Amino acid sequence: MADPVFRRANEGDIAAIVAMLADDPLGAMRETPHDLTPYRDAFAAVDANPNQLLIVVEADGAVAGTAQMTFIAGLSHRGMRRADIEAVRVHARQRGAGLGTRLIEWCIGQARERGCGIVQLTSHASRTDAHRFYERLGFTASHTGFKLRL
Repeated sequence: MADPVFRRANEGDIAAIVAMLADDPLGAMRETPHDLTPYRDAFAAVDANPNQLLIVVEADGAVAGTAQMTFIAGLSHRGMRRADIEAVRVHARQRGAGLGTRLIEWCIGQARERGCGIVQLTSHASRTDAHRFYERLGFTASHTGFKLRL
């Protein structure tokens, strides 16, 4: 694999990103890669927000990974900024080659550049392999998360 290229996603990347989001048991139940309309609307909102960063990783000339970062200002921890990482995916054909590690390390670097003191992420309770991956990268399961579907 040639050196991967990390860059801000553009509208032309939407289909590849959605395909990666849909390529697992959870994503297959909630994503609709055949209808990109809602994703285009969401992309426009994310792309227009300076506190959001949707990125892709290109490897061997194709989109091979993605992640979305949100940079959050807050009062807790003495006003510390934090970065939240969501929707981390590596294309199935690229898994196991270290691209996921490089993706998360790149995201951590972006958080540092933006003055964040904490990087946080959530992972579905069923994703035990992902949990081990994040723990190997130094993340700790320090909180219990809750969600409410509306």
